[in-house]
Amino acid sequence: MKVAGRAAVPHFEVMNILDRVAQLRAAGRDVISLCAGEPSGGAPDDVHRLAAEAHTARLDLGYTSALGIWPLREAVAGHYARWYGLEVAPEEVAITTGSSGAFVLTFLAAFDPGDRVALARPGYPAYRNILSALGCEVVEVDCGPADRFQPTPATLDAAVAAWGPLDGLVLASPANPTGTMVTRAELAALTAWCRGNGVRLVSDEIYHGITYPADPSAPDARGVCAWELDRTGVVVSSFSKYWGMTGWRLGWALMPADLTGAMDALAGNVALCPPAPAQLAAVGAFSPSAYAQADARVAELARTRAVLLGQLDRFGWGPVAPADGAFYLYAGLGERLGRFPDSAGWCRALLEEAGVAVVPGGDFDGAGGRDFVRLSFAAGAGAVAEAVERIVAFQEAHGA
Repeated sequence: MKVAGRAAVPHFEVMNILDRVAQLRAAGRDVISLCAGEPSGGAPDDVHRLAAEAHTARLDLGYTSALGIWPLREAVAGHYARWYGLEVAPEEVAITTGSSGAFVLTFLAAFDPGDRVALARPGYPAYRNILSALGCEVVEVDCGPADRFQPTPATLDAAVAAWGPLDGLVLASPANPTGTMVTRAELAALTAWCRGNGVRLVSDEIYHGITYPADPSAPDARGVCAWELDRTGVVVSSFSKYWGMTGWRLGWALMPADLTGAMDALAGNVALCPPAPAQLAAVGAFSPSAYAQADARVAELARTRAVLLGQLDRFGWGPVAPADGAFYLYAGLGERLGRFPDSAGWCRALLEEAGVAVVPGGDFDGAGGRDFVRLSFAAGAGAVAEAVERIVAFQEAHGA
């Protein structure tokens, strides 16, 4: 029997590395994982409280509406008023099985097989792989240090000249793997370009709130929501990052009017509904104390980031992407690559010899990422400080 051609997408290398980390730890090795984009600490207390109440009271945990329970959709809408001063109706919110579910619904609703969708390179590989599996033509736009690793109208014009008209653009700010963000003016220019060229914008905002602005009280300190500028695009977000709820598998999408019906119909067929227990509990993520807990963890991430950036000179890496938000450092190894043919080999050796797991850049950039690595500093200041010492010793041992 055949395997569908659409299934021929690469594995997400992060998951393979996590498997190896688990194997080494099971064998008794001391391994520091700076691999996954998973903040430590878990869900806020009010989320756990509501989850416990739901189970203790033996509430009905059957199917919910395809787009989520109404109290959670209302709470998400209120979140946009709180953070952005943005009026969003609950009817415009789709609760999904993680942001991954939101991307699948959005791509199915917005793009036909053969449509061209542009992505920044380097970028999150699942965008490319999901779109490819759905039969879309992925146009990867090279975004380097000169553009702070983000697309611009000029780079999109060049992509159109090379590949033909685009149907979609996936934009992430803060981005994975680089952590870079677009300013309000830059986002306005991109949304205007999309509107003028008939391109559907899909704005990945899952790392909003995990940002490191010079002025935390600035209006755009948490990030700029694309719907502040134009409502024809789709905004995707998640409970996984700012609230630390990765395993709860809940995300959401803000749906433009012309996609609401299609996304509702697709949601009921693809997943029936998001996980009911997680939905009931996630309402607690929007309490004042939950926001305070999440902000305290972001402050801890900022301290860890400062520790890491303060040690960069010892690494001798470059170029280094500006880590405006999220919890990643994306950098070229340069001469530190040493005898290794690429960063994949360097990362394998670092894990096996020094017990530090980081991700090779080729997973995020198949063209120019062979010399780059992504390091997650979500593990905390202590783990990062120890990992720095191991990385420096590893490089010295290999004469790099």
